[in-house]
Amino acid sequence: MNLREMNWMQVEAYLEEDDRIVVPLGSTEQHAYLSLFTDAILAERVALEACAPLGVPVCPVVPYGMTPRFLAYPGTISLRSETYLALLEDLLASLYGQGFRRFVFVNGHGGNTPIWSTLSLWFEEKHDCRALFHDWWRSSETWRLVMETDPVAMHASWMENFPWTRIAGIAQPDGEKPAIKPEQLHDATPEMVRDCLGDGNFGGRYERADAEMHAIWSVAVEETRRIVAAV
Repeated sequence: MNLREMNWMQVEAYLEEDDRIVVPLGSTEQHAYLSLFTDAILAERVALEACAPLGVPVCPVVPYGMTPRFLAYPGTISLRSETYLALLEDLLASLYGQGFRRFVFVNGHGGNTPIWSTLSLWFEEKHDCRALFHDWWRSSETWRLVMETDPVAMHASWMENFPWTRIAGIAQPDGEKPAIKPEQLHDATPEMVRDCLGDGNFGGRYERADAEMHAIWSVAVEETRRIVAAV
């Protein structure tokens, strides 16, 4: 269920039977020729498709995350860690106060992952809560299929190029871009990152056949569904 398509009375009725809710986490940042909203699109979509048969509501995706190294690319928006943590804690406090007790964060942006160690402290203070943080693209079965499909799978490369992350009328480059080592960027300024990456793809092919992408997506949805069912 999509929370944006429910009214408050429907949510209240749901809470009489269940206390699970899913929160997709995304980012607005450069993805080479793909949408700036790629991480948000994928996190929300995989959450909605996973939860549809379970009847578990899905919050609107949080579209901003922590992505400071891409700030030299216009359109990228980055939150400070303290801002991001405060936002998520306020979100949780709102939902907890209404009766939600089991939370799944479906994360679509690697830069958000470090927040979990701090955010988990919020749950430690609430002894009647359970929570899981799920990086959908690198969960075990999904990542295994990605590696079997093409081991050069990096930011803004083919692995994020789905029909729903492409920009209409924008052609993808042919061929394969030489891959960088992510550690090259650890101490780089945003300007240095842009100089190093150019278009923003970390390396590899820009796209693969839609049949391969749909196969990966099906595994990701099923794996996410099992996470939500088990929380």
